[in-house]
Amino acid sequence: MDKGHALIHPDESKTKRAIPVPLNKQAISLIQSQKGKHPAYVFTYKGKPVTRCNNHAWRKALIRANIDDFRWHDLRHTWASWHVQNGTALHELQDLGGWSNYETVLRYAHLSSDHLKIAAERIYDTFLPQ
Repeated sequence: MDKGHALIHPDESKTKRAIPVPLNKQAISLIQSQKGKHPAYVFTYKGKPVTRCNNHAWRKALIRANIDDFRWHDLRHTWASWHVQNGTALHELQDLGGWSNYETVLRYAHLSSDHLKIAAERIYDTFLPQ
């Protein structure tokens, strides 16, 4: 972690390049609270790093929450959608998500109809000010 950024190591990234990840103060606080709990990793399960193939805790949590058909990776889609629904520009989301392809951003950033209603109201207010 350096200056409010975490770094995804090139060996861990799909594109094999380092990805700086900006962190908000809550994320920084959470990561700092994990320091010293494991000599090499921030988040572990039974002393091992959390990986795609080691997701036993994830599956158990889904069962306890009575959630079916939800993958660990679906959290990335949810995160991207929440960003767009809260006003993050797609080009900013592309940088935040580390996507090199704009079409990938569009695939991840699902919009709710509520968000689109807000956009429709904005244009109405432009043409018919109160």
